[in-house]
Amino acid sequence: MRKLLLTIILIFAGSSIAQSDDTLFSHAMTMYDSEIAKYGPDFAHFDYVNPNAPKGGSIRLGGIGTFDSFHGYIPKGNAVSTGSVETLITSSADEPFTVYGLIAETFEWPDDRSWVIFNLREEARWHDGIPITADDVVWSFNTLIEKGSPGYRYYYGAVENAEKLGRHQVRFNFKEAGNRELPMIMGQLPILPKHYWADRDFSETTLDPPLGSGPYRIKEFEAGRYVIQERVEDYWGQNLAVNRGQNNFDEIRTDFFLDATSVRLALKAGDIDFRAENQSKAWAEDYNVDDVKQGLLKKEMFPHQNPTGMQGFVFNSRREIFKDPQVREALGYAFDFEWSNRTLFNGQYTRTSSFFSNSDQASSGIPIDKELAILEPYRKQLPEKLFTTEFLMPTTDGSGRPRSNLRVAGRLLEQAGWRIRDLKLVNATNGEPLKFEILLYSPAFERIVLPFISNLEQLGVEANIRLVDQTQYINRLRAKDFDMVVYTWGQSDTPGNEQRGYWGTDAADQNGSRNLAGIKDTVVDELIELLVMSNSREELNIRTRALDRVLLWGFYVIPQWHIRADRILYWDKFSRPDEALRTGVMTGRWWYNEYKAKALEGARQ
Repeated sequence: MRKLLLTIILIFAGSSIAQSDDTLFSHAMTMYDSEIAKYGPDFAHFDYVNPNAPKGGSIRLGGIGTFDSFHGYIPKGNAVSTGSVETLITSSADEPFTVYGLIAETFEWPDDRSWVIFNLREEARWHDGIPITADDVVWSFNTLIEKGSPGYRYYYGAVENAEKLGRHQVRFNFKEAGNRELPMIMGQLPILPKHYWADRDFSETTLDPPLGSGPYRIKEFEAGRYVIQERVEDYWGQNLAVNRGQNNFDEIRTDFFLDATSVRLALKAGDIDFRAENQSKAWAEDYNVDDVKQGLLKKEMFPHQNPTGMQGFVFNSRREIFKDPQVREALGYAFDFEWSNRTLFNGQYTRTSSFFSNSDQASSGIPIDKELAILEPYRKQLPEKLFTTEFLMPTTDGSGRPRSNLRVAGRLLEQAGWRIRDLKLVNATNGEPLKFEILLYSPAFERIVLPFISNLEQLGVEANIRLVDQTQYINRLRAKDFDMVVYTWGQSDTPGNEQRGYWGTDAADQNGSRNLAGIKDTVVDELIELLVMSNSREELNIRTRALDRVLLWGFYVIPQWHIRADRILYWDKFSRPDEALRTGVMTGRWWYNEYKAKALEGARQ
């Protein structure tokens, strides 16, 4: 029973938390007690938006590939967003990790965070006018755990149950205490309408746009070709402080193209309005056109402070040839980043050397002090080098002739029991060749992979590219049906429960999980649990660095690269607030500028 008799109001920099002898009550929640919410209970809007931004106009985007569903919560199909699904909470973009109410107005939780109560806004409505209630929240949780994508079961694996306390009040009880992130990520649960799905099969894909509650809904579409989202004029939450100054476009149209080249052509022709460019060669060479030179088509780079995670060639360690970490380590010497960066990427990238790159959680040097104390009990289970040698990526002179690196690779492969016979690298015991496929769906990546394959050939390794369409690629990743794949694990400033699905043993053989490497390591499992139970940001950083080291020295990935900026192009008919965001570009706070649009039209004519 909640005890709210001895209430003390604590005021911290405009943020208030009401506390009884055993329960906290607030409009906001931070990750750690030492962190205070920036915005108080009566805040009008986030500082980084324009609260008076006009509504209207449209923005046209370009997608790559296709879609065959509007149901993105199951491990089937290739779904596209409807813009209609909301959560109980939302995060601010100018704090490390602080949540504020969206469908929920306030939250309650104990000091040990062993449960959380969400008090829903009575005005929250589905697009059909029916109120959002605790029944919807409980049903959403139970259904996503039972029938949803596997990631929900890992993300919310520590949740005991969801309990309806009243029409607009729901409580989540946890299996463990001390998991400080868990009440916050419960608020990230997609809330779906129970009454809508009552006579529909949740486990099947659908092109009938599901009912939602958010600021947009599907107005028009043609399967696989385009989607038009329209702003909901009577959206229940449009005047909430967390939404003010955002969701300003009347329409958002997304057209789907075969590949990135087609999207770039559409942008330069004026058929779409905005692109976030992710290829360095295209950024350097494809936009040297008059419209860019005249400032009609804006080309801008926005530095950010986001963690860049890990992108790399991922070994499927379930495959027999990749079970030996020494083999995985050896093959990493065949990737010549310095040559690729100079020749293919115009020098724009930095080599990734951490699973938590561009963050305070990235490891460096050798473990010392508190980090060493965490790892010491596992010394017999870990490589000795982890304790004595700094983890460094192989480097070259960028000439394209990485002979010294290939010699190191050859020695490692020989130590691992591989021999050259008839110019092929084979297993000395059974004579099987070291041969594998690299699964891709983007033709643009072939130019990056082919030099890697060429270097592998010099070791006697036979590697080939298998290029498949997007749908087949997604299905094969879900089934872990690949030898090697290029993949990116994103990270946040506050890594937590999602790490179980990335690297945990329970996720390794689960269809649809993101443990693509097939990691099954009790040390990794225990470090993840330690990380999740951190009681301060300093403790989180130290524990995450320990996990980072163990993952790196497991050689599950050949790390690739990252860039600490967003590269965008857009036609000059939009405005945005002047304040830069640590998280980079956020088009949700942009608005259509009618004066600019008319001037652009005149200039282009």
